Amino acid sequence: MDGKVDAAGRPVGIVRKSLATEVADKLREKILRGELKEGEQLRQKALAEEFHVSQIPVREALRQLEAEGLVTIITHHGAIVSSLSPEEIEELFEIRAVLECAILRQAIPRLTAEDLARAEHILDAYERALDAADAESWGELHWQFHSTLYAAADRPRFMSLIQMTNVNADRYIRLHIRFSLEMHRQVKREHRLLLEYCRARDVEAATQLLQRHILNAGSELKEYIRQYRERR
Repeated sequence: MDGKVDAAGRPVGIVRKSLATEVADKLREKILRGELKEGEQLRQKALAEEFHVSQIPVREALRQLEAEGLVTIITHHGAIVSSLSPEEIEELFEIRAVLECAILRQAIPRLTAEDLARAEHILDAYERALDAADAESWGELHWQFHSTLYAAADRPRFMSLIQMTNVNADRYIRLHIRFSLEMHRQVKREHRLLLEYCRARDVEAATQLLQRHILNAGSELKEYIRQYRERR
């Protein structure tokens, strides 16, 4: 073991990333941070020079990001950063609500005191990142908090689908939170309450809150993105 942990904060063995995975990780973060904009062309040669690799791992990385929905590859035209319509963004949150409520329902009875302590520790870090406007950290910490609560369900395929959906939504969430103080406050309140319901093993209250939390966020984000694009 090398001290590394997975998305739920659990120890994992040594993981050796391929060049393609490393490039995909860097490109994903640039997209999530908004450094690479919707519709922006991703030129393999330029990316290979930027990351000091050949074009082969860049090509593989772009295919990986296409599978995640972050990149669109157009035949004979290359790759561009994907753009979701406000309606598609809202639909992502509807999918999240179905998947995440189902897995949380299974996870709550199996959560240990250690799981709950880990979730609270991550939530503390998440709130500090929000207060510091550290967008690079809060996206990952948001996923770590939720996945720590969900991991007890022991449903790896569910988790894979949920993570992919969260990655697609994350860049829009970051954009909204960065400019919305009220959403910032609401997110903090609802995450704290969700943790308390999980600690109390109140499955119905927790899943109802999670459903409202996700669907309301999707609806607000749909309108915010529509207005944001009109202003641009």
